[in-house]
Amino acid sequence: MTATSDTSDETAAPRDLVILGGGLVGMTLALAAAKKGLSSHVIDRADPAELTAEGFDDRATAISTASWHLFENIGIAEGLEEFACDIASIAVTDQQKPGRLDFVPGEGDGTLGRMFPNRRLRLALFEAAAKEPLIQWTSKATVTERQRSEYGVAAITADGRKFRGQLMVAAEGRQSPTRDAAGITIAKWDYKHRAIIAGLTHEKPHGNVAWEIFYPAGPFALLPLNDDADGTHRCSLVWTVSESDAAGVTKLSDRAFLAEVEKRMGGVLGKVLSVGHRSSYPLGFHHTARITAERLALIGDSAHGIHPIAGQGLNLGLRDVGALVEVLAEGARLGLDPGDPEVLKRYETWRGLDSFMVALATDGLTRLFGVPGKTASAVRRLGMAAVQRTPMLKQFFMDEARGVSGDLPELLRG
Repeated sequence: MTATSDTSDETAAPRDLVILGGGLVGMTLALAAAKKGLSSHVIDRADPAELTAEGFDDRATAISTASWHLFENIGIAEGLEEFACDIASIAVTDQQKPGRLDFVPGEGDGTLGRMFPNRRLRLALFEAAAKEPLIQWTSKATVTERQRSEYGVAAITADGRKFRGQLMVAAEGRQSPTRDAAGITIAKWDYKHRAIIAGLTHEKPHGNVAWEIFYPAGPFALLPLNDDADGTHRCSLVWTVSESDAAGVTKLSDRAFLAEVEKRMGGVLGKVLSVGHRSSYPLGFHHTARITAERLALIGDSAHGIHPIAGQGLNLGLRDVGALVEVLAEGARLGLDPGDPEVLKRYETWRGLDSFMVALATDGLTRLFGVPGKTASAVRRLGMAAVQRTPMLKQFFMDEARGVSGDLPELLRG
């Protein structure tokens, strides 16, 4: 795996897209665009060797059914298959009290998603990008100037190189400097919570069940991972705590941390045997007023950042990828360049409402389950029991989790 750049001249040959940010969403876009014959410059600050090093990132991500179809269509699914841990069902409880809600797909519906270590996702994307001639990938580069006009776009890096194209795409994440430089209005708030991430080994097999246990301080999720080679059972913990408690929780000894985790798990996976590296991330919400400007499109967290309560953050960004590539390819067939206002208008219309509705839904769930008190808990459990007895409602929620509802881009269909 190598990251390449054109260093023979200060100005690299122009390409269709200039993608700023080469993470999971940005690199997926470059590969998906290449499948439609669109070339791209991908410019990223990070060192890919560091991002894919053992132990750099213990996080794991749920990939929905629709996102898996995208990976199949861009040619990386086969290499990822051995690292997938299927999510066969999802169990939702309010503090382990009666009123549990179970989501189990029907016969022939497949899984509710697949869990992957983030490192494996990055490796698959980076290796595919390094082999793709339509992708010019420049790593360890800082963009210091962004130029957009009716004639094209350019990004200039700190070492003076200039990368030109027809459309600039911001895939830089929540703190996107390209979005901010474009003056795009953003609504945001801080949940004053942090997600503590850690890998766990445990006594009982997880049975491919993802647990979402809600406490007033926030959700406590146990996500299934493949067993180790020696048969040790593993899962990924995502534990939401208040900002004021986060420092104390992260500093607990392994023994004290495991005791706190076991207390919240309620014995569903038996005794917790060990905990891996712990990391924590602040949780917030943001959503832009629009996702396009002159020769500019926003994708992924540059456009919308949501609570991890439903595990939809990356999947939402991959839906952006599928929609953007589809409108670009259709525009090309009509003779329009990638930055044409009509092309971008269609992307704005298609993705703006869907991403906003998902963001609102996750925010609402976060607030609903965060209401303290016995009465609120009882009301929630009554609602969950009603959903448990209503097959149509359960199917709706499962289709949302699998990403197969709504107007899906071609690349995300089976």
